[in-house]
Amino acid sequence: MTILVKFRRWAYNLAVVAAAAMPSSPALATGMVDEAYVKSLAAPGKTVLVIEYYDGNRKVVARQGFASASGFRAASPTDIRVDDRVTLHLYGVEPCAGEMVNRQENFAGRCEEFARTELEILLKNPKVLFCRAFVTEQHAPSQDVTCFGYYNIPGALDTVANLEEQLVSLGALRLAKKPDGSLMRPDLAEAEKIGRGGFGMWADPRVQGQ
Repeated sequence: MTILVKFRRWAYNLAVVAAAAMPSSPALATGMVDEAYVKSLAAPGKTVLVIEYYDGNRKVVARQGFASASGFRAASPTDIRVDDRVTLHLYGVEPCAGEMVNRQENFAGRCEEFARTELEILLKNPKVLFCRAFVTEQHAPSQDVTCFGYYNIPGALDTVANLEEQLVSLGALRLAKKPDGSLMRPDLAEAEKIGRGGFGMWADPRVQGQ
């Protein structure tokens, strides 16, 4: 299945999931995202990536911006390569372990491969990638973030979507846990509930038993 076809399939699933489940702007540690602001960052012919850094009071204390004519790529199932110095790590989510099969997706292989392909789809066509991190991440080569993508397909889709939420609800990733067994991203519990309905990795009984 080509990336373009898969993106169209993802865009359809996004509309279904959003209608059936939750708003496209979930409340995260730094609060609700301003969709109009994210859309205003778009630039013709380029993918714009903006990282906002927050302090403990949820105040923006720094911003960093990038623009690319060729877009940004996945460095792993949960990492986005910005440049040679910076990689963004989607916080609190992970692929399943080992191998998986999903006949509807016509996929059989390693969990990491499936998740990375799904992340690549989300990185294929956004006009804007808008990410948030705590200020302690600002100078780290690998930064824990939550990211949103602004997607616009004329006549079909115009939305700002949280990347982790979509990857979890579509069964590409699952929620990681802390050493005490609690979820690292409890804000995405409903998204995982949707994924567990049979999407992505959750179509494989072996994954359900992990």
